[in-house]
Formats: sequence, C-alpha cells, structure tokens
Amino acid sequence: MNIKTYEHIFMYYTKEYFVEKFIIKCIKCSNNNSRVNIHKGNIDEERSLNDLAELFKILGDSNRMKILFGLLEGEMCVCDIVNLLGMTQSAVSHQLRILKQSRLVRVRKQGKSVYYSLNDNYIRQIFNYGLNHIKEIYNV
Repeated sequence: MNIKTYEHIFMYYTKEYFVEKFIIKCIKCSNNNSRVNIHKGNIDEERSLNDLAELFKILGDSNRMKILFGLLEGEMCVCDIVNLLGMTQSAVSHQLRILKQSRLVRVRKQGKSVYYSLNDNYIRQIFNYGLNHIKEIYNV
C-alpha cells in the first residue's frame, strides 16, 4: 500500500482502525501516552481536516493564487482578471468557478458584467499569513 498524504490515510482507513494503529505505534515507541490520548480525541475532527486539506488543494494552484492576489486590492470584473493574468476568458472563468464553489470568492452581477471579490476577511488573512511565512523562510 502506498499512502502519500494524511488525506489518503483518512480516506483509506476507518477512523477506528486509524486510531487503533496510531495508538499501537505510539505505545511501542514511547512510554508517554498522554500525547496520544490528547490526539485521540482530536481524530474526531476528521471532516474538518478533510475540508482543510481541500482548501489547501484549491489554494495550491498558481493561477487561482494570482486571482486571489488581484482580488486582495478589491472587486474586479472578469475582463480585468483576464487582462491581469493574460489568460483566456474561459480559463479564467474555470478558475473563478472553482473559487466560487469553494466559497473563497463572491459574485456580483451588474447588467452583463460579473464582478468578483474575496468572500471574507479570512481569505485575506490566510493569504497574508502564507506570504509572511514564505518571507520568513527565505529571508525576503
């Protein structure tokens, strides 16, 4: 079996099986089980962890990150985003649809024009924390 990410572990194993294997491994490698008991209760947050993994998967696309970066400054129409990224309108619309379905952006229609903006301030904070992390790591 080739499991590459925590997401695959959660999807492959049932919660009970995963917790059981996790505890057995920790008992073998350490006499201090207090950490295991703390984390055992947190395994119940499986859905939240899967949702978080989905969020990071969506943020893992550079074109979507460029769109979000543009939207940090404020609302933009599709044609402005197309000009900013130098992509086709259909490619931009595809990325915007993913961002909209993920509730990272919101849509406002005015006549034939469609305007996009960040859905809430948390997206701005996630973006800024990520940039600060990169700057700290690479001393930029």
